[in-house]
Amino acid sequence: MSVPLTIYADTSFFVSLYLTDRHTAAVEPLKFTQMLDQLEVKALVKGGGVGGQSGAVRMGLSRALARLNSELRPALRKNGFLTRDPRMKERKKYGQKGARRRFQFSKR
Repeated sequence: MSVPLTIYADTSFFVSLYLTDRHTAAVEPLKFTQMLDQLEVKALVKGGGVGGQSGAVRMGLSRALARLNSELRPALRKNGFLTRDPRMKERKKYGQKGARRRFQFSKR
């Protein structure tokens, strides 16, 4: 028995979500709270890669479950479902080609 999970995204993401463990990661909050058969989920995901999109679905489901039942919030927080990934794209610096990449050095 699986949750009726409908995700609107790129075709590549939709295919990879059901063929890999990305689907398992996205549905993990529902399995943890034992609400897998009780809810119908529809999610719209844009941008990023496959892993980032499945993580976004996971975070969205966790936040929705925490709002739905406030007693689940401490357990979700303790198991890392409500913790946001803090990694961000590093900004481009002046005098350089990118964030870390420098212009080619010329001796002469």
